[in-house]
Amino acid sequence: MKIIDLAPEHEEIYCQCLEDWSDEIREAGSHKRDWLAEAKGRGLRVKLALNETGTVAGMIQYLPIEQSPADGRGHYFILCVWVHGHKQGRGNFQKKGMGTALLQAAEADARGLGARGMAAWGVLLPFWMRASWFRKHGYKKADKLGMMALMWKPFAPDAQAPAWIRPRKKPQAEAGRVVVTGLLNGWCPAMSMVHERARRAAAELGGAVEFREIRTADRDVFLEWGISDALFVDGKEIRNGPPPKYEKIKRKIARQVRKL
Repeated sequence: MKIIDLAPEHEEIYCQCLEDWSDEIREAGSHKRDWLAEAKGRGLRVKLALNETGTVAGMIQYLPIEQSPADGRGHYFILCVWVHGHKQGRGNFQKKGMGTALLQAAEADARGLGARGMAAWGVLLPFWMRASWFRKHGYKKADKLGMMALMWKPFAPDAQAPAWIRPRKKPQAEAGRVVVTGLLNGWCPAMSMVHERARRAAAELGGAVEFREIRTADRDVFLEWGISDALFVDGKEIRNGPPPKYEKIKRKIARQVRKL
């Protein structure tokens, strides 16, 4: 395998999280492309793993922690590390050491940039971005928010542990209408997919429903809310992972419409 930096010729497949074969990924729209254009100026770093034939099979993306959902100083924060594991498209490349190679390359890059540590979010259940996987690679838990662990590895002896930025507010229900609020950062196509499904469902349910978009890639907006990506219907948060189907989102909104 070979680890390379993101180049213009790979940006499209990167923005599709290597799933160019997926009809669902197209529902995410252009949000990640728009986010990428802005994030390049905020310190985003991306590395890709190529297999022996030159196929892009894995990716890792990370940026200064000051631009992340965590509070910290001098670290880099891993937004995600992903090795393509589906039979469709380019095939399953997991269990071949690509994730480890990507992580090691990112850590070496961050050290070279003067980072004092590396942080990442990890799910405490055995799903994607498992906290246990980072623990196996020398990371330890710095904080916890629900099922999300904030994992980190210090590079300097006096490095300070990061902490999650907690939710600070949420939208409120309003009399006489159903308000669907989508908070969207743009870096994750899965979250963009949920956002666009909710937007489409709100439009199809007519004038009693208002869809409001809040773009949290703006750092001040994120700090106001303390939430990166979320979907609310009349102030009640809808679970967005794994991404709920369009029909499920529409049923939840329609249920509120019937209550008017």
